[in-house]
Amino acid sequence: GVPASGEGDLKTCVAMMIMDRMEAGGSYTEFYAMDFVDNFLLMGHDGPGHVAISAARPVLRGLGLYHGKRGYGVSVEFSVRYGPITVLGMTQTADGNLKMLAAEGECIPGPTMRIGNTNSRLRFPLGPAAFMTRWCEEGPTHHCALGIGHQISRIQKLSRLMGIELAVVCRPEENA
Repeated sequence: GVPASGEGDLKTCVAMMIMDRMEAGGSYTEFYAMDFVDNFLLMGHDGPGHVAISAARPVLRGLGLYHGKRGYGVSVEFSVRYGPITVLGMTQTADGNLKMLAAEGECIPGPTMRIGNTNSRLRFPLGPAAFMTRWCEEGPTHHCALGIGHQISRIQKLSRLMGIELAVVCRPEENA
């Protein structure tokens, strides 16, 4: 119940806390790969996954080589439950203010890598290339918080209350 980001990324820890308090999860995640044939992004991360949003019971996976580092270890692996999702990133503007960026999409079934990480196949209304272009135009960090449900309307209210800029990258109704 206490968000903890990896790699010293405190801005993403704030995004994780926001998603957690909205009861949407808030798994620490990053972009792994783009699939242009099946039109999805593979996202996940080792470490601070939010088990409450897992599609199934998490697996403890023993790793002979721990994510390319010396030694070995055990990691928690799962996929986020299928259906509507929101990614929330927290970045910083050129003048030093916090800025949130968010996008809504869906978590879809299909194979993922078995590497001891949270792994999910996410589809956004813009398609992989257009989504990544729009996301990157907002100056994100390379991590974000992944949560279940479409949460942008709630995030918009929070951004107004806190006086933090919010960039909405995409929502499903944009393609309707």
